[in-house]
Amino acid sequence: MATTLTHTDYHFPNQTGVYHGKVRDVYDINDRLLVMVATDRISAFDVILPKGIPYKGQVLNQIASYFLEATADIVPNWRLATPDPMVTVGQRCEGFRVEMIIRGYLTGSAWRDYQAGAREICGVKLPEGMRENERFPEPIITPTTKADEGHDENISREEIIARGIVSAEDYAVMEDYTRRLFKRGTEMAAEKGLILVDTKYEFGKLDGKVMLIDEIHTPDSSRYFYADGYQERFEKGEPQRQLSKEFVRQWLIDHGFMGREGQQVPEMTDEFVQSVSERYIELYEHVTGRPFVKADCSDLARRIEVNVLDCLENISL
Repeated sequence: MATTLTHTDYHFPNQTGVYHGKVRDVYDINDRLLVMVATDRISAFDVILPKGIPYKGQVLNQIASYFLEATADIVPNWRLATPDPMVTVGQRCEGFRVEMIIRGYLTGSAWRDYQAGAREICGVKLPEGMRENERFPEPIITPTTKADEGHDENISREEIIARGIVSAEDYAVMEDYTRRLFKRGTEMAAEKGLILVDTKYEFGKLDGKVMLIDEIHTPDSSRYFYADGYQERFEKGEPQRQLSKEFVRQWLIDHGFMGREGQQVPEMTDEFVQSVSERYIELYEHVTGRPFVKADCSDLARRIEVNVLDCLENISL
């Protein structure tokens, strides 16, 4: 199997800090630029799994770049350059402590909550009698607070504003951008025979302006169904064919793991890791309509370092 990048430890010129997230390592340059490295780490249920997934970082970074470029007419975003298949360099924004999750269909954690009797998520009332994978009359926004560690928590629009996490004015802008981005993502997915089921967006502020930050419409932040056969499967109550990370979560659930205290991550065999890699590549090709070109993995860490250093020498704000 190809080499994976699961840890980075760079020291770039004018580096003022580094944040190691669940999947991305983000280097702060002079408090003005961010170098975001999409590693091959994979997380589920807010737990980083023990093995990396070949080409996952490249898939995530290149899908995110594709959609940031394709939506720049809707909302300004942080991206300035993609100097390496696994790296995006962009402007440092002050991030809001909220993730804007938007759902077009009742599935995943929302379905699990609904099945358990919940009829309201994040202040949004849900109709009775819905079935798994059913389309909502209109997409619903179900925000979560953004946690540095542990689980993100569902929160309502009203609570976000009341607690001063985001101002009413900024939240209205984020909500509008979220709906417009989801509409564009839905249209682009439909052109490729896919359904954008749900996704999340993160926003920040730079010079008083709300900006789109981080990744968008990747398999880590989004769920896709194949449009072909959706209705038939839904009517029969069968699982949908999907391109997302949900199959990883389902594999973990089937092996008795949901991230709860005392639970052990099941062994990730080479066959399983390879299958996850293939699913990520498949999603890239379906979502973008482009063939996936595997980058040279012989010395990932050094390749990234050289490309980032070259970019930082030539970039200016």
